[in-house]
Amino acid sequence: MSELSDIAKQAMMQPQEVMLEVKSKKNNLYIGIPKETSFQENRIALTPLSTSLLVLNGHEVLIESGAGNAANFSDQAYSEQGAQIVYDKKEIYKADIIIKIAPPTEDEIELMKTGQVLFSTLQMSTLKPDFLKILMKKKVTALSFEYLRDEGNILSVVRAMSEIVGTTSVLIAAEYLSNVFDGKGLMLGGITGVPPTEMVILGAGTVGEYAARTAIALGAEVKVFDSSIYKLRRLQNNIGSRLFTSVIQPVVLKKALLNCDVAIGAIRPTNGRSPCMVTEETVSQMKPNSVIIDVSIDQGGCFETSEVTNHTDPTFKKYDVIHYCVPNIASRVARTATYALTNIFTPILLDIGEKGGIKNVIWEKPGVRNAIYLYQGQLTNQHLAERFNIPHKDLDLLIVSNR
Repeated sequence: MSELSDIAKQAMMQPQEVMLEVKSKKNNLYIGIPKETSFQENRIALTPLSTSLLVLNGHEVLIESGAGNAANFSDQAYSEQGAQIVYDKKEIYKADIIIKIAPPTEDEIELMKTGQVLFSTLQMSTLKPDFLKILMKKKVTALSFEYLRDEGNILSVVRAMSEIVGTTSVLIAAEYLSNVFDGKGLMLGGITGVPPTEMVILGAGTVGEYAARTAIALGAEVKVFDSSIYKLRRLQNNIGSRLFTSVIQPVVLKKALLNCDVAIGAIRPTNGRSPCMVTEETVSQMKPNSVIIDVSIDQGGCFETSEVTNHTDPTFKKYDVIHYCVPNIASRVARTATYALTNIFTPILLDIGEKGGIKNVIWEKPGVRNAIYLYQGQLTNQHLAERFNIPHKDLDLLIVSNR
């Protein structure tokens, strides 16, 4: 009887011992950061000091030579913090985890190895089904920055970049109002005895909020329009002062636009494209040399006259109104944007190492799980599956079956 009891005890204890062993096992990560090849993408995922933190925790970081140059981080700065500088892109893609800003190109995907982990943006507006199918063949586990959520269930990367874009858009407007760029010679804001410049902001989200904060701090008169009363009320509460807010009513909006010096379009799309809120006729009646900053241009734009521009040739004039329609405004301040990104990515990478692999982090962190769209080659994002008519599997079930 005692022998049977001993066997039963061993049987009960064995799976517990195995589970504890798996959970406590620490992985040394092998991380590769390639140089961005996307047009005017100046950001990099990790700063030298974040690289140092990863190396001190036993992880290996490979960085392609010149990857940080556009954000003013030199190869030497990374090397001094323990990163390995690599001159052959093929060597970077031998790493277990690839972390970059823009989605990999077809040539870069060819360099990826089977079973790799990919951290990058997904850029839904330009996504093609072939991109997913090639990654699926290579059994890649892929995470999209745009869908990462923090402990407060906030889209962390989207929020950080929106704060930067909102603030920067006002500073850009200030430049183009001045004489330096053949503007009308106005200072954004106002001084004693001189009426302040007037700014209209379309959208009361994070971009609109930070644009309003910056403009108010400079002394401008700000009017914010949005279709959501909740967002307008939240913006006023967050800013802590009363400012002109209105739901989007064509007559009121048109009157504000015809009197303003700057108009910022920052309405997020609800179904793939930003709504076009301002007609060409309205733009044609705006003040000469007034400035339009269309932040939503990557999703179609809020102004009928908007056309995509770039950092090299950022503006054009139509009806004597200056249009600034650069999609990737955050790359204009790449170093600041990199600091913001590394604050989000570094803790996740450290967690992957501490918890024994990305599988355990996905299981324990709902915010990371929300960002996974491929798991070991299986499509797990229902929206992508429906859009491209590709079968998908439930991520929770895949994780449970592999535990």
